[in-house]
Amino acid sequence: MSKLILSLEDGTRKEYLLDRERIRIGRKSGNDIQITDTAVSGEHALVITILNDSFLEDLASTNGTKVNGKPVKKCFLQHEDIIEIGKFRLTYVRGDAPVRDFEKTVMLRPKAPPAMLPAAVATPSDTPQTRSPAGRAIAAMRLLTGPGTGRELDLVKNLTTLGKPGVQVAMITRRPQGFFVAHVDGDRSPLLNGRAIGFQSHPLQNHDILELAGIRMEFFLR
Repeated sequence: MSKLILSLEDGTRKEYLLDRERIRIGRKSGNDIQITDTAVSGEHALVITILNDSFLEDLASTNGTKVNGKPVKKCFLQHEDIIEIGKFRLTYVRGDAPVRDFEKTVMLRPKAPPAMLPAAVATPSDTPQTRSPAGRAIAAMRLLTGPGTGRELDLVKNLTTLGKPGVQVAMITRRPQGFFVAHVDGDRSPLLNGRAIGFQSHPLQNHDILELAGIRMEFFLR
């Protein structure tokens, strides 16, 4: 299981298992990982984990979030990436990576999830049907309704977010097995081929129809 290791000023470390799809980090007590420092925003960052893939999103924090020294808004996390929040550092350890021996480590689990969670992010993955010269699947979403009808969005990133924050947001992730869609924000679940997807991730097939935030769109392979 993937985890975050928080380094403290006294040299000890706290370990947080990423055992749920969404883990919030911030100064307020309602966060899953609470860092009580004035440089940390009340709700500072969000980590989304699907299977062994994790993604970091800065939640419009005052002082920003860095990964390996570079400011980020949304970022696909790789094994042993260093997340900097204020003066604190969290090391991301991927679940399927070799285990390292961290001394003075305190084992913790994140708190129970709060009732409301902010919107998030998403990724695409390789499929056997159609690939670019670099070996990556070539896929896109085509808008079927709404002001942008006919517009196409190539799914070239590891993480793609679709929808309206606070209303309904879904993310599309790229994995070795293919493209997957998951509901990450909003009270109502998006529909995939007319059926609610809930909060589980679902594989996308060529010509699947996704209904999100009042817009119908088609997933297709080029």
